[in-house]
Amino acid sequence: MNLKEFASRLALSQTTVSRALSGYPEVKPATRDRVLKAALEFGYRPNTSALGLATGRVGAIGIVFRGGGQFGPHTSEFMGGLGTRLQQDEVDILVSTVDSSEAELNTYRRLAASKRVDAVILHSPFTDDPRIALLTSLRLPFIVHGRTQAPGEFGWLDIDNFDAIRQATSHLLDLGHRRIAFLNGHRGRVFADHRHEGYQTALAAHGIAVDPLMSGNGEFTDEMGFRLMQGFLALEQRPTAVLAGSMMSALGAMRAIRVSGLKVGDDISLIAHDDVFPYISPDNLVPTLSTTRSSIRAAGARIAEMVLELLQGTPASTLREVWPVELVIRNSTGVCPSDL
Repeated sequence: MNLKEFASRLALSQTTVSRALSGYPEVKPATRDRVLKAALEFGYRPNTSALGLATGRVGAIGIVFRGGGQFGPHTSEFMGGLGTRLQQDEVDILVSTVDSSEAELNTYRRLAASKRVDAVILHSPFTDDPRIALLTSLRLPFIVHGRTQAPGEFGWLDIDNFDAIRQATSHLLDLGHRRIAFLNGHRGRVFADHRHEGYQTALAAHGIAVDPLMSGNGEFTDEMGFRLMQGFLALEQRPTAVLAGSMMSALGAMRAIRVSGLKVGDDISLIAHDDVFPYISPDNLVPTLSTTRSSIRAAGARIAEMVLELLQGTPASTLREVWPVELVIRNSTGVCPSDL
């Protein structure tokens, strides 16, 4: 059964049927329910090309990655959540990779001009992100994974990075730790800035200034965690506790601590941020790892829903969410050793 035949059975126009199936808000709820029930009854599945002609959509969402370094476990989990949810609505993902910021901006211009995607996902935002102004000027709908101070009416989803690290740092301070190292993300990224602010705020509440030697930045990898942790351990006054921005950097930090002959949880306490990877469980590590926890796969699924809502007419300014982060205490944290 094609769209024309299906619409004829319902005595509705093809445009009305297409818009009802796509969730357009201007279609009356009663009409939408009737169309959806009939589609189930007759086993009707809309032809993508026909649906595009009726709705002006192409059925694809774009996402641009800069450099191969962004294709890590965080990306795969996020894309898993995003793709699984979009496929429920038979929406595809168009992935582009670029090697510079200018190439990324040009890719957005090309996507807007070619009309190959209905919207894009913007990830890893900067504090003042030029991509926001460009996408707005191109009138290419978008949702941001994270937050930015760039002006404009746009939707975003973020976790409370500030409070996650504030909570974790405060917990370590309550255990008596005063020399707390921090493995953070790249400077200039909003999430990393928010985490540093949370770290700084917790220390300040205890009258402790941030020691620049106790903080390092980089890509969240095992190698980054290992090398930075080695540097912290080489200090004249080494840290008694460490905050790791991801499970990957935490694994590197744990390795460096063990190589030095120290024990995690006894000599040095460790808390990591856990994006809930299915292949790295903090409960299965030795010792079990204390974490701040928020699923990046769930975030991908929710952002997919937000994009679909945006395309159905929901105002972008109402699509803004901050997810709280849970602090889970396990065996990798303990009271500060008395001999330090």
